[in-house]
Amino acid sequence: MFDKILVVCVGNICRSPTAEHMLRARLPHKHVRSAGLATEKSGLAGNGIDAQAKSIAAQHGLMIEDHVATQISNDLVKWADLVLVMEQGHREQLARMYPEARGKTLLLGNWLGAKHEAKDIPDPYRKSDEAFIFVYELLEAAVDSWVNKLN
Repeated sequence: MFDKILVVCVGNICRSPTAEHMLRARLPHKHVRSAGLATEKSGLAGNGIDAQAKSIAAQHGLMIEDHVATQISNDLVKWADLVLVMEQGHREQLARMYPEARGKTLLLGNWLGAKHEAKDIPDPYRKSDEAFIFVYELLEAAVDSWVNKLN
């Protein structure tokens, strides 16, 4: 049912490309892409993955070489069967930008909290390696929970 998955964060250089590549590795039969809500506004469009995010991913055996930061678009939203965002605020912003996406947009951390409460995954951009490791581990747990639901 959910064959086309779009993963969204703000700049599309840390969280969403990492989650995209995790999902691709674990769900090779699905089509997974990523985008950012403010990639163009922040001047990050066309950039590769953040160096810290790339390094932490590589330390965990996840190689991300081919990423290009992409701005969210109507075409991407229409393409996706499921849109996974990092924070509740992203879900609200996406719904304002693309009201038709509301019903197919969920938090990547949907099953991470206690008693099945959704959990935001914070932005590690321009923070310490420890912050990136913490976020990587959250992303991995969140992706694993989605893989269990989507298989």
